[in-house]
Amino acid sequence: MDVDTANLFFNLIAKRYEKSSTLITTNLTFSKWPEVFGDPVLTNALLDRLLHHSQVLNINGPSYRLKDQLQLMTDDD
Repeated sequence: MDVDTANLFFNLIAKRYEKSSTLITTNLTFSKWPEVFGDPVLTNALLDRLLHHSQVLNINGPSYRLKDQLQLMTDDD
């Protein structure tokens, strides 16, 4: 993600902080987020706002989308 986009996303989250609910889904651990946003300081500030008053759900298991795709491929044979 380029710097401008990362800053825009941070500003969006900062404006919503403690005013509105925000739901984010990702397949990346928080330790990988600095690679996406390109700036560890911005990422820490972003995670600070996102994780304060939050509930983190870690869902492990097979992907429903992958399961459906595999089923379609099997049905075509």
